[in-house]
Amino acid sequence: MRKVNLRINGKDYAAEIEPRLLLVTFIRDIAGLTGTHIGCDTSNCGACTVTMDGKSVKSCTVLAAQAEGKEITTIEGLANGEELHPIQKAFWEHHGLQCGYCTPGMIMQALWYLKLNPSPTEQEVRESLSGNLCRCTGYQNIVDSILAAAEYMRKGNQTR
Repeated sequence: MRKVNLRINGKDYAAEIEPRLLLVTFIRDIAGLTGTHIGCDTSNCGACTVTMDGKSVKSCTVLAAQAEGKEITTIEGLANGEELHPIQKAFWEHHGLQCGYCTPGMIMQALWYLKLNPSPTEQEVRESLSGNLCRCTGYQNIVDSILAAAEYMRKGNQTR
C-alpha cells in the first residue's frame, strides 16, 4: 500500500492505495466523481478522458500514483456553479449527445484541443476526436458542438 495525495478539480484527496490502482478508479471510487466513465479498459474508447496539468489523458492508462503532484480536471470541474462551461453549453444546445456515455470524455478532449487550436476546421475537430468513440451519434452533432464551443470561447464566453 502507498499513500497518495491527488488534486482533482481544485480539491485535495488523500488515500492509501495499491500501487497498481488506475487513476480512473481513484477518480470514481475514492474521489466519488462518477462523471469520468470506464469504457473499454484498453485506452481505445476515450470515455475516461480527463486533463492532467492541462493535457488530455486517458485515465485508464495512468496509475493514480503517477498523478501525484499533478492538477487533474474531470467533467465535474468544468461548470462554475450552475453556469455550464461553454463546451458543456454547446453540447447541450447542439445535441452533441445521445446516451451520454462518451460525452464526458468527448468534452474533456475538446477542452484540451480547443486550447491548442481555438479556431479549428471541421476536419481538424474530427481528427482531434480520433481517440474517442461514440456508438450512438454518428459524430456530426459532436463536431457541430465543438465548433460552436470554439466560437463561444473566442467571443470570451469562457468560464475557465
